[in-house]
Amino acid sequence: MRSSNPVFSRRGFSRDNGTAGFGSAPQAGGPAVGTQGSPYAGGNPYAQAPTNPYAQNNPYAQQDLQHGAPQAPVATGNRMTMDDVVARTGMTLGLVIVGAAAAWITDLSLGPAIAAGLVAMVLALVQSFKRKPMPALILTYAGLEGVFLGAISNYTNKWVPGAPMQAVLGTMAVFVTMLVLYKTRIVRVNARFTRFVIIAATAFVILTAVNLLFMVFGGGDGLGFRSGPLGVVFGIVGILLGAFFLAMDFKQVEDGIAYGAPREESWLAAFGLTMTLVWIYLEMLRLISILQGND
Repeated sequence: MRSSNPVFSRRGFSRDNGTAGFGSAPQAGGPAVGTQGSPYAGGNPYAQAPTNPYAQNNPYAQQDLQHGAPQAPVATGNRMTMDDVVARTGMTLGLVIVGAAAAWITDLSLGPAIAAGLVAMVLALVQSFKRKPMPALILTYAGLEGVFLGAISNYTNKWVPGAPMQAVLGTMAVFVTMLVLYKTRIVRVNARFTRFVIIAATAFVILTAVNLLFMVFGGGDGLGFRSGPLGVVFGIVGILLGAFFLAMDFKQVEDGIAYGAPREESWLAAFGLTMTLVWIYLEMLRLISILQGND
């Protein structure tokens, strides 16, 4: 299964069946499925033990081949672990918070904040298309993204008091809920799920871009996708899409650990999770602003 997240999709963190939760062993049938022409296992450097560069020194590799399934790699210092992902994610989110706090305290105007957001977007695109993680670039992105979020949140708080804090709590609730749903296998990330999310997200982005163009050239609220009842519906859809992307991110992290991805890949996992959480926060902030602004 390929993720639509560009951070993960270029690295082959994928398995055909996405029903496992964190901490569970890889499912049987990985290499066997690949040899039968699975469209998802063909480009996965971790899914086939004979070509897995991280399984060569694994004493269980031959046993895995005999049973037709990759086994969780032995614990070594150069392989990604859940602790690595948590630590790197804590660093990136910490920088987002520091940047946001600095922009809030200094009452940064929207002009420099939007500039910081644009630079952060460029850095995110650069990292997304690189084959190896660049920690300095990822951390710079996190700091600049935090500056953008802090200024936007401060501006919103002036006319909708309390909205940023509610958006933070809402984002945390979405994260915890989706993690529980994924771990208990209520949400199963498979090929059908992925196709649905990609199609829905593409349509969402296109409609957002069209609405923005109408706002710029026509003035007002454009097509109304960001205000009123239609804006509420659009905001809920945006949050749901962010939640679905979280589930896909969880699976990519799980697969990277299961197939012995190098430790440096934890930076990419942190980067992908940070981008998704930023998406959810912005959509949550927009939805709360619409709801409370109509009171």
